[in-house]
Amino acid sequence: MMVQSETTQESAAAVTDVAAVKDVAGAVSATKEPVCEHVHVRVPATSANLGSGFDTLGLGLEYFDDLDFTLTGADVQVDIEGEGAQTLPRDASHLVVKSFLTACERLGLGRPGVRLQCVNRIPQARGMGSSAEAIAAGVSAAAAFAGKRTEQGDLDRDWVFAVAAELEGHPDNVAPAVYGSMTASWSVDAAGFRTISYPVAPTMLACVFIPNFELSTSAARQVLPTEVPFSDAIANVSHVALMPAAMAGGAQANKLLFDATQDALHQPYRLTLMEPSAALIATMRQVGYAACVSGAGPCVLVLHDCAGSSMDDVSQAIDAAAREHLDSGIWRVLHLPINTTGVHVD
Repeated sequence: MMVQSETTQESAAAVTDVAAVKDVAGAVSATKEPVCEHVHVRVPATSANLGSGFDTLGLGLEYFDDLDFTLTGADVQVDIEGEGAQTLPRDASHLVVKSFLTACERLGLGRPGVRLQCVNRIPQARGMGSSAEAIAAGVSAAAAFAGKRTEQGDLDRDWVFAVAAELEGHPDNVAPAVYGSMTASWSVDAAGFRTISYPVAPTMLACVFIPNFELSTSAARQVLPTEVPFSDAIANVSHVALMPAAMAGGAQANKLLFDATQDALHQPYRLTLMEPSAALIATMRQVGYAACVSGAGPCVLVLHDCAGSSMDDVSQAIDAAAREHLDSGIWRVLHLPINTTGVHVD
């Protein structure tokens, strides 16, 4: 397997080429025995787009789902605690199980029976990457059972990313779920995707406002136009180019974040489906905070570099700016550091 890696003095960004790992992501005809009977997987929530980075940028968040996989023989059992406990399926149609079994087949493990125990904290259909988390968890567990590791003994994240991005169909949430930090992903050709990871300042804070209503990604995509004005495309290109420098921190970080999170390609159209989100974003941006839709929404993401201040003080100031919205009963808020490690398997 060959994985292209590039390092620059400025960003120390690493490129993963999914096309290069295509050979090992395909189906494996030979059968093999699992190397263990139990695997625990922890996957971070993610926020995609980050304003101007539509279908490209993603960010790992320090907020997790925990999943335990135990091989049982032939049956599939699913236990769910927390988010989705009343709505998600408890059989082989569960997205985690579907992804797990698909990856197991590709690794030569067949379709083993499994008991899946989920502790779900990531909200469903809110724009925090719950689908990407589910797929990344299932593929990572399969890799662990097959002993799919690097020469250094770590989980083979490049293989996990290749398969998970293929199953998801787009990599913007999958990449930070697998690698953590901020990622930029793109399609190479019919062969797959690439992703690049950028460093994030340890003082960076992500405040995620979670509403009491859902919005499906498919519904959010249906309102998008098939063509956009040339000036809107140019505006987004110029804004998204600022994001790596903004997330790296520094004296200009918050000014850059404010401009980088301004979007013309998807938010103006999607916000018509989520008026409370539009109102909250307008309030936060009027007082200078870098607010945008998280993923396809309806969550709202506020990014702020806390250098020179404590995260608690900044969190309180952001809550104060959003007080009217928080008091409405629609919103709750999480104040989260950035996850820089991605999925963890033990």
